[in-house]
Amino acid sequence: MEDWELDFEWLHVQNKVKDAMRRETLPDLNTVLFLIGIQELGRWKKSFTKEEKQDLMHIAVCCLLGYDGFFEFVGRDEDGWPHYRQVLEMPQQTTQQQERLLKINAVRYFKELELA
Repeated sequence: MEDWELDFEWLHVQNKVKDAMRRETLPDLNTVLFLIGIQELGRWKKSFTKEEKQDLMHIAVCCLLGYDGFFEFVGRDEDGWPHYRQVLEMPQQTTQQQERLLKINAVRYFKELELA
């Protein structure tokens, strides 16, 4: 995906999330990851602990990197939290490259949600 295309698609995702949350500002990548984590968990509560927020973002990262075969879903624990295992080693990447990959896969994730 070319940079201009990613920028356009990512802005589309940000606007969808902003509108759904009834916010005035566009969400950053961390906010989008948090919301994907909640979606994958399958339930919402008014507040999450700091550790739960980190876990939700980790779930989102694993889910998104699953598109590229780095992680696979292995099931849910007794509390219903999804778990993944790493299948492939991630190549060395800069922070910008990592963010780009997550954005590309977040765009894919939201496109799949729209089709469902």
